[in-house]
Amino acid sequence: MQELKRRMCEPRGFIQVVTGPRQVGKTTLIGQLINQLPFGSMFVSADDVPAADRSWIRNSWSEARLKLAASGGNEFLLVIDEIHKIDNWSETVKKEWDADSFEGRALKVIILGSSRLLIQEGLTESLAGRFEILYLPHWTFSEMKEAFGMTVDQYIWYGGYPGSVRLMDDEQRWKAYIKDSLIETTLSRDILMLKRVDKPALLKRVFEIGCFYSSRIVSLNKIQGELQERGNLTTLANYLVLLEGAGLLTGLEKYSGNIIRKRSSKPKFQVFNNALISAQSNLHFPGIMADHKAWGHMVESAVGAHLLNASFEKRFHLYYWNDSYNELDYVMELNGKLTGIEVKSGKDSQNKGMVLFDETYHPDQLFTVGTHGIPVEEFLSTDPLKLFL
Repeated sequence: MQELKRRMCEPRGFIQVVTGPRQVGKTTLIGQLINQLPFGSMFVSADDVPAADRSWIRNSWSEARLKLAASGGNEFLLVIDEIHKIDNWSETVKKEWDADSFEGRALKVIILGSSRLLIQEGLTESLAGRFEILYLPHWTFSEMKEAFGMTVDQYIWYGGYPGSVRLMDDEQRWKAYIKDSLIETTLSRDILMLKRVDKPALLKRVFEIGCFYSSRIVSLNKIQGELQERGNLTTLANYLVLLEGAGLLTGLEKYSGNIIRKRSSKPKFQVFNNALISAQSNLHFPGIMADHKAWGHMVESAVGAHLLNASFEKRFHLYYWNDSYNELDYVMELNGKLTGIEVKSGKDSQNKGMVLFDETYHPDQLFTVGTHGIPVEEFLSTDPLKLFL
């Protein structure tokens, strides 16, 4: 919040765009910010506004201008939530923002959105040079521990949705909340209502399978074979892009010095939040911890989710690497620097993949997380940017 507050206290210069998945605290953050600002504000949401009603943006903007004039102050803040649900929203925002700039009116604007993909589409279409983006990721282990006293094992299973913490003592209720209020709402309202998806059932099935295989390398051909309603590989790849934009699931590319090889590689599925796996699992906490293979899968996925969320917030690239049967779980790249990470959870600590990657690409850093390496709790408490030092 401090970064956003600092920008709000600067002279009006750019529209501030705050994006991030549902239920990570964007609205709460803005409420706290508003209470600390020395000037007035107005918060509006397009959540229940008809998509075709572009006049709603103009009317809200006009109301904010009136409040600025009535306040007697020099500055005022307009916050618009879920604006990407309005058709061609960026064109209207451009017109109103430019009008304020021409008139010298210090009406500052924050745009909130739960679909990073849809927000960015609008920004690049009409608002070039007029905005800055702040990405609000899923909550980290450190944040959940500080706020709720969550243990590392609880975090690995229940993930980082703050609103679900009070339901953890009733796991069936917790799972229903995650599936109904988060997964289904995100799929139905942030993707299916806003993008053309010819096969909604296929999109949902890709998501389910991707969660099951989180932290594993699986070819889209294999995924296609598991689907009752088969789609072509391009369709499956496009659905992965939509799921990534909603902060649910992505497919990591294989690291290679050749960009074409990266794009043609098998994806390594990775959820943004382990709760998306647990909520759809027949296993329960803490019983899963007795299943070493299943628990190892959850640990590796938690490490991957930690790196994945940080990669969007801190703007580094995240990959995996393999060569035949040898694999390095995660590869981080930033400004020409490479860091390799292998996750071990009780399995044989010897790993030829790490050795081969070191010999081939000479990374700046190599780390083992878990057995004979950095303890998982310590790693999940570490800022991934520090792994480049």
